[in-house]
Amino acid sequence: MSSDLSAAEVVVEEVVAVEVEDVVAAEEAATQVDPAARELAEGEFAFADLNLSPEMLAAIESSGYEIATPIQARAIPLLLEGRDVLGQAQTGTGKTAAFALPLLQRIDLERREPQVLVLTPTRELAIQVAEAFERYAAGLDDLRAAAIYGGQDYGVQFRALDRGVHVVVGTPGRVMDHMRRGSLKLDALQCLVLDEADEMLRMGFAEDVEWVLEQSPAERQIALFSATMPDEIRRIAKRHLRNPAQITIEQRTSTADTIRQRFIVVPPPQKQAALSRILEGEPVDGAIVFVKTKNTTEYLAEYLNGQGHRAAALSSDVAQAQRERIVDNLRAGKIDVIVATDVAARGLDVQRISHVINYDFPFDSESYVHRIGRTGRAGRAGDAILFLTTRDRHLLRRIERATGVQLEPMDVPSKRAINQRRVAKFHERITAALARPDIDKFQSVVEQYRTKHPEATVEQVGAALAALAVGDTPLFVTDDFAPTGFREPQSFREGRGDRDGRGFGNDRGGHGDRPSRFGDRREAGPRGHRMDGPTETFRIELGRDHGVNPGQIVGALTHEGGLTGGHIGRIKLMDDHSLVDMLAGMSDETLERLQRIQVGGKRLGLARAGRPSRSYGYAANRTDAPPKKRRYKDAEAPTGGDFKKKKKRKQTS
Repeated sequence: MSSDLSAAEVVVEEVVAVEVEDVVAAEEAATQVDPAARELAEGEFAFADLNLSPEMLAAIESSGYEIATPIQARAIPLLLEGRDVLGQAQTGTGKTAAFALPLLQRIDLERREPQVLVLTPTRELAIQVAEAFERYAAGLDDLRAAAIYGGQDYGVQFRALDRGVHVVVGTPGRVMDHMRRGSLKLDALQCLVLDEADEMLRMGFAEDVEWVLEQSPAERQIALFSATMPDEIRRIAKRHLRNPAQITIEQRTSTADTIRQRFIVVPPPQKQAALSRILEGEPVDGAIVFVKTKNTTEYLAEYLNGQGHRAAALSSDVAQAQRERIVDNLRAGKIDVIVATDVAARGLDVQRISHVINYDFPFDSESYVHRIGRTGRAGRAGDAILFLTTRDRHLLRRIERATGVQLEPMDVPSKRAINQRRVAKFHERITAALARPDIDKFQSVVEQYRTKHPEATVEQVGAALAALAVGDTPLFVTDDFAPTGFREPQSFREGRGDRDGRGFGNDRGGHGDRPSRFGDRREAGPRGHRMDGPTETFRIELGRDHGVNPGQIVGALTHEGGLTGGHIGRIKLMDDHSLVDMLAGMSDETLERLQRIQVGGKRLGLARAGRPSRSYGYAANRTDAPPKKRRYKDAEAPTGGDFKKKKKRKQTS
């Protein structure tokens, strides 16, 4: 948690009108900056100054935090007062603590009912936020928090909710399911938090979020946090928030012009192999590979060493003396790659670092800037490479907006490029060996061999010596890198668009062109998006009769299925089923995973058009499906006598 407030510009606007025609107009009218905001911009706030309880302060101290970030310093007092809050700040600025600490302080532990509900766009964030609540509640007796999200067994969530919880953190679709089933009741709800609101809308959860807001108690408090403030967020705020206090934290980040910044899309199971090939195919002098956890540093460094790279792990578990040896070895060229966490790499300044590789995505844009700042120093050229999955496109745009630089796409180096570099390095070894002072002795040995074996040419002897030098490790790569799973959409490489955070329809299923807030389009698709490559039509065993809409289908495919808007084309909604155009080439493993996805407690039953799913068909989604009857042509229809004969034969047998 950063305390460097000089890197942030804090602007706080109080919307004082109880009823306003437009949130935007209210913001334009609020021209005077709050005095507290001016004080915050000039100095720092300690958590002890924010009216937090001793239990919360003890939890903060045990977490190692001392100074509140700007969003925390402004949001905590407002939430303690019961005010609705509309906060804009980038990911990684401490928003979770900004709402978790004050809301925990207001919870009535005697009531074993959900008093705080947090909606998040992804299951990973739901788990992370729930764990943060439990960590901050270490000093509160018997506080319970539960994470509910798609993909987890309903039974586990039913048991957690039945035992009684104070805080529920979940994804919109699964929260809706539990509310409809009656397993999640919001009668005692005090506050509803929308975390990463822009991402929820971008992923197609607009209707779900609106539905949850409308079903929640009228007197509840709302805290809405978002990295951007597009028009749809402002409409939700205008409709559901009451006299909200708006907080805007603008961060200014910059990167050196000498750093070439690129990104590469790699499926998670192949990140290790891709990293090894990049280290071989790029002109790497020294490299830092950034990962999120200290456990990853060890096994990744071990893997790289097994692939022939000279690597070492650097984390907070490494003793200071050993850390100094690792850094000295990097400077001296004894090792070429350091696998490090953000904390371990602080203050690391080695001139020969030519590449910084973000193996794991940075926590926020500031972390990204700090990471790549390890290269390209003092006017030298450097390279920064960011690893992405197909689900991280929105995160890429955030970094580009924060740095003002559009990252270049790149591919995993081909076998030809790697083999060329291997040969070049082998030539360098030969040149270095020719400069040895005792080279004449080895030359004499070769001449003796040729005298005994005159049939061997000089070239053959040299090749044999080269083979001995290489050993069991093959000199050449024989296979090109072939990513598994669903292929990368062209939208990652060209016309990424939506660079200002507006136009959600270009990203996650195209709900930007709905005719109304709850527009139920019969045919839908990403507006203005051209799918690259051949497409294939898939049938979904859910339609209008099941109460689904295109936004829910897109949200399920992107959130639960791991696809992006670039994979999904037009959606045609029928009464008892739907048709979806998607990129061709879907693997059987991906198809099987998508078949198990649920919308509103009903399975999608995804199958290629003309080949309906056997396991998750329409009948499984209907309670009124009639029993199947065998049909015969008139000429084949058995008579009553035929049935009697068949029955008699069965009895005698």
